[in-house]
Amino acid sequence: MGKRRDFIKKIGIAGAAVAAGSNTLMSSNSTPFAILKRDRLFNTDETVNIALIGAGGMGSEDAKTCLKHDGVKLVAACDLYEGRLEKAKEEWGEDIFVTKDYTEVLSRSDVDAVIIGTSDHWHKQISIDALSAGKHVYCEKPMVHSIEEGQELINTWKKSGKVMTVGAQGTSSVGNEKAKELLAEGAIGKLNFAEGFWARNSPGGAWQYPIPDDASEDTVDWKRYISNTTQRPFDKLRFFRWRNYRDYGTGMSGDLFVHLFSSLHFITGSKGPNQICAHGGLRFWKDGREVPDVMIGMFQYPDVEEHAGFNLSLRCNFVDGTSGTTYLRLVGSKGSMDVQWDKIVLKTNEEQSADAFLEGKLEDQMDQGPRKKILPPNEIIYEVEEGYKGAHYDHHGYWLEAIRTGDSVAQDPVFGFRAAAPALLCNDSYFEKKFINWDPVNMKLI
Repeated sequence: MGKRRDFIKKIGIAGAAVAAGSNTLMSSNSTPFAILKRDRLFNTDETVNIALIGAGGMGSEDAKTCLKHDGVKLVAACDLYEGRLEKAKEEWGEDIFVTKDYTEVLSRSDVDAVIIGTSDHWHKQISIDALSAGKHVYCEKPMVHSIEEGQELINTWKKSGKVMTVGAQGTSSVGNEKAKELLAEGAIGKLNFAEGFWARNSPGGAWQYPIPDDASEDTVDWKRYISNTTQRPFDKLRFFRWRNYRDYGTGMSGDLFVHLFSSLHFITGSKGPNQICAHGGLRFWKDGREVPDVMIGMFQYPDVEEHAGFNLSLRCNFVDGTSGTTYLRLVGSKGSMDVQWDKIVLKTNEEQSADAFLEGKLEDQMDQGPRKKILPPNEIIYEVEEGYKGAHYDHHGYWLEAIRTGDSVAQDPVFGFRAAAPALLCNDSYFEKKFINWDPVNMKLI
């Protein structure tokens, strides 16, 4: 991670304080803000041939984003639904190789790297087979479908010598990178609490994905899809809306909490929590799904070398009638940061020797003149500059750069598993109705 670490030290704001001249601007309400910049070009010295395994919504977006980088060519695509293979040819050319069997992709000598955008229950095996075949891997989050799968994949990656990154792209954002810098500088003092929220209020956001009119066993390789899990008759809902079912998906926490864990762990350098509990319920989307549409997770982070102990609260709501937003907030002894991928709101407070309300009461009693005003916290907003290509673009850029240069990536399988494990254990806590103890260093249950 040497190059990236040096780079993170150099990036940041075009003006690190209000006194930084023209690079620090004033908003309409006089709140100071500064511009987050991405000042780099990714290495494009050699062409990387990629293949897409799992050409649904997220996989296709991954491929499109990766191809925005120079020196990248898509040569093959694999999916179990014929309609997606036809669409892949329309999108990327009739000359690309298409198949329903991912092993045919891995056997091709013209494939340097693969993007894995399948349902969660295939992430581990395809990643292992790809690494064993000498391919670099970009695997969508969560890296694994269960915590039992983590160590086998990590061990295979270590032996392979290949670059593998996990697709929780927020870790590559200028927002995450600046937040990491601010926390290390003591901008909010000692971290003691963090919270994250992911809200949605739409059928698509609640995973009611569209189902093609021609969905059938003639167009879907159902037997291959369920070959590593419970055997069932063909069910188009379980194939096209797989996130709703435990055999294939990992629920709200595996889809969305893992993003928040990834950002938090990147910013703080944490290896993860040591105690996990979750509550929730199925409040609205009662469409046959097996997972909740409202979930709250609570996590205890121990006192370790990387950080003092703190608590984390995560919430996810698919019936949210207020905001439809997401954020990660870090609260410290001197202030707080609201961290988004392209924006940070930093608020700091002057330390007080006593409770402000009690001081006001004492002033009234001692007849020392009019009561003092409650002052708002100091605030500065860091916003990304116009033209920023986004965290998704940068995440693929870091992966491609590491492939070309032999450098490492921040979100390797060890990092990916440490972000996935507490998310997956959230589900276990919810369904088993118990607290779960986890060893974040050795990555195993206690």
